[in-house]
Amino acid sequence: MKVTDLINESKKTGFSFEVLPPLKGSSIDRVFKTVDALREFNPLYINITTHRSEYVYKDTPDGLYRRISVRNRPGTVAMAAAIQHKYQINAVPHVICSGFSRSETEYALIDLNFLGICNLLLLRGDKAKHENRFTPDADGHEHAIDLQGQVNNFNEGYFLDGTRMDLVRTPFSYGVAGYPEKHDESPNPDEDLKWLKAKVDSGADYIVTQMFFDNAKYFDFVERCRAIGIHVPIIPGIKPVVVCNQLTVLPKVFHVDMPDTLVTELRKCKDDAAAKEVGVEWCTLQAKELISRGVPSIHFYSMMATESVRKVAKEIY
Repeated sequence: MKVTDLINESKKTGFSFEVLPPLKGSSIDRVFKTVDALREFNPLYINITTHRSEYVYKDTPDGLYRRISVRNRPGTVAMAAAIQHKYQINAVPHVICSGFSRSETEYALIDLNFLGICNLLLLRGDKAKHENRFTPDADGHEHAIDLQGQVNNFNEGYFLDGTRMDLVRTPFSYGVAGYPEKHDESPNPDEDLKWLKAKVDSGADYIVTQMFFDNAKYFDFVERCRAIGIHVPIIPGIKPVVVCNQLTVLPKVFHVDMPDTLVTELRKCKDDAAAKEVGVEWCTLQAKELISRGVPSIHFYSMMATESVRKVAKEIY
């Protein structure tokens, strides 16, 4: 079922969360433990992140360095299939522009189609660690809206080269990302919303937001979206703080602000255990207010935070 259908048919605010593929060489069992810890709250779907390859330098016998490409977290498609098969919960793999050619994306879409996985989250993805600005892969897409075009053509039954296919059983439904505090590369909020509307007009069925810690920014974002004609579901994405250094790390990495009240409470924490308690309390308050205001679903960014997400979910679900 499409994510939007799952949300519409749910009798209460939906619950979903995100997992990462295991590091290369690690077992999938840790991912299953995360799902096992959270599945009692009846997740409508589970997102699986996708990670690009990065360049690393390896020593060679002659004392020089050789640059090689390494993908530390492969396996998104296989993990989505494993989760959907094992738990009968809809898997939503991320499909990204960053680090992938259009041909590689086409092969991934073919595999997902064969596996009966029809929900996607389409994203541009992050720039490589060695880049100052985002650069698409050779023959890759520069923007998420370009990736949407490829998926739309696939749904219509066309390969990249324009030839017809006879394999689409269920067309892909997909969501895109939204930024209540604007994308860090966007010059201003209005420009950011202009491109978000273009993505919705190009076929996105829903929006899931970047994490935020101030609900007022989400509510304002929704109002601004509705004012320019964006009427698809806008799913809030939230995350409980779990360690002290996230007070500075999260704003730096994800370009989000933290409210003064939360900052004050986290600065009082003498260790990570105390910070985790504050994080659960704050995230629970966020979730309760979001539910009271009728949000369609809540998406939890659960990396490093499975235990905390479980505590929040027990309070609200």
